Amino acid sequence: MRCFTVLGPSQTGKSTVVEKLGSLEGAPRKSTSPYGLNLTEFTFGNEAWCALDAPGLSEALAHVQHALLASDACILCVSSAPEEAVLAAPYLRVVEASGTPCILFVNRMDEPRGRLRDVIAALQDYANHTLLLRQIPIREGDRIIGSCDLISERAWRYREGQTSSLIAIPESAAEREHEARTELLEHLSEFDDWLLEELIEDREPPSDALYAISSRVLRENRIIPVLIGAASHGNGMMRLMKALRHEAPPVGVLRQRLARAGNVDENKLTAVGFHAYHRQNIGKTVLVRAFGEGLRQGALLGGSSLGAVQDPANGRSSSAIVPAPGDVFATVKSDHLPVPSLLTSDGAVAPPEWTEPPTPMLERILVPGSVRDENKLSETLAKLAETDRGLVVLQEEGTGAQLVRAQGPVHLRDLCRTLSDVFHIDVTDRTPSPIYRETIAKPSEVHYRHRKQTGGAGQFADVKLSIRPNERGRGFTFSETVKGGVVPRNYIPAVEAGAREAMEKGPLGFQVIDVGVTLFDGQHHAVDSSEHAFRTASKMGVRQALSEGSAVLMQPVFRSEIHIPSIYSGSLVQIVSALKGQVLGFDRDETAKGWDIFRALIPGGALDDLARALRSATQGIGYFSKTFDHFEELYGKEADAIVRAHGEPGVAH
Repeated sequence: MRCFTVLGPSQTGKSTVVEKLGSLEGAPRKSTSPYGLNLTEFTFGNEAWCALDAPGLSEALAHVQHALLASDACILCVSSAPEEAVLAAPYLRVVEASGTPCILFVNRMDEPRGRLRDVIAALQDYANHTLLLRQIPIREGDRIIGSCDLISERAWRYREGQTSSLIAIPESAAEREHEARTELLEHLSEFDDWLLEELIEDREPPSDALYAISSRVLRENRIIPVLIGAASHGNGMMRLMKALRHEAPPVGVLRQRLARAGNVDENKLTAVGFHAYHRQNIGKTVLVRAFGEGLRQGALLGGSSLGAVQDPANGRSSSAIVPAPGDVFATVKSDHLPVPSLLTSDGAVAPPEWTEPPTPMLERILVPGSVRDENKLSETLAKLAETDRGLVVLQEEGTGAQLVRAQGPVHLRDLCRTLSDVFHIDVTDRTPSPIYRETIAKPSEVHYRHRKQTGGAGQFADVKLSIRPNERGRGFTFSETVKGGVVPRNYIPAVEAGAREAMEKGPLGFQVIDVGVTLFDGQHHAVDSSEHAFRTASKMGVRQALSEGSAVLMQPVFRSEIHIPSIYSGSLVQIVSALKGQVLGFDRDETAKGWDIFRALIPGGALDDLARALRSATQGIGYFSKTFDHFEELYGKEADAIVRAHGEPGVAH
């Protein structure tokens, strides 16, 4: 079986392309994952094929990356409008990072919204590989009625619902065809000395030789050939499928590529697990592509026995199913297989770095509908995070509530639907509470005496403490300058412990940071003093001093790296300024052509707004990662509003 992925932005006709390709020589068989990855099996040219139709939302990019792990080649569907080229930028980035041979298909050419050369030029801004036209459109007025193959120099007229008919190259297209063919040959000659010599000697190379060279450079991932058509009318489908058949590399090349990327012995690389999902009453289903022989039920894979092997199209299990090298199969009761992973019989190896999904930007707390679902929710989210690497599951600081980081609102909605439909856990979501701190603006001194008389021994401790602001980032410090044993040495650790306890909640209701406490005097009682008494005296004394120290609210500030296509960089300055952030600068992204990495300091409370503004400004393409940088003071009405909304004022004594 040969396998390819069809990927690209939404509304570019990916599913239609797969449907038409699968129907060229018979009826295809199709299955769908809850994550939107469609699998279609069909026969073409007496060979078995599997097409992976990857979801088109940028929020589902992780599943696109994983599909490429199992693909000999891929088809990138793009729009025929030059201004929409930027929407293909994330997919070009992933394709090039993966090293997957790619054919670029300009779809919906029956709705031309610009010149083809402008579309290619716009896409080239985001591709390190040369995008090389293999066909040009034949126009009749404003309509595209066919295409001309630049290698065979044959022209074809589209026919609705039928195969295209061979025609002579129209005079109106002859000059464009000659110009485009010359450019094609010049680029191909960069990878073939014989062709270069033929061109220098002004000899016309035969078509068979050109097809062979073109096939080789695609297999070697040297260029990205460009084909055109309109899948909804069946136009260009046969040519696209023939290009895949003759030019896409065999499964052995994929095995070599993955073994090299994962530093695995090629002969031991038995399979690749590339997709998984949970189904009601069935459990975890894993999609695997075989590289070796003998992967039947009970065989050793990933360090344990393989569960039931299923036909991925109909979900039927059979002990008679023995996938051949290249076949895609499903397996259940194989929960030991991580996804994605490179699989040997003895274990699982982490996938290549390029499969790492974009950092999720949307943070939400998931609240179960009933108390009995709280533990179940935690376990279920852990399961889902295993099958969806675009999802990160954490616990909220302070409350321990279930916090998820999703790629965006659609990803979050799909997660909630899966929890409800598959696991019967209904949840609502809310924005997590921002992490604020407080400190003091001025020093103070306090004298606190703790005295308590009970039936037996009493409690007595007397402390004199000075409290002062520390420099930013230094945190809590404690020191002592007592003399003469007024506070015995064995009680001083208790004084420090009490001061630390007082820092847990200050007068504004938040944890106190960057404060220094010094014990400089005190008294003790030979019978009634104890560690508990001194800890209590210190805690109460520090609380009192904090209430007199002009408490100041501190907001977290995060260092953000925003990844965006360069055409959007100019709009980010205004976005960051509107969020009261600080622009640090930007650089070209050395790993992705046409992208910038924009650096800024953003207040923690504005990160949600940054995610929304970024999605809006970049048509959902841009994303950011964040790391905590520091806390800074916040004053005025904004600070007052935060204290009213989130603070739980401590009790001063």
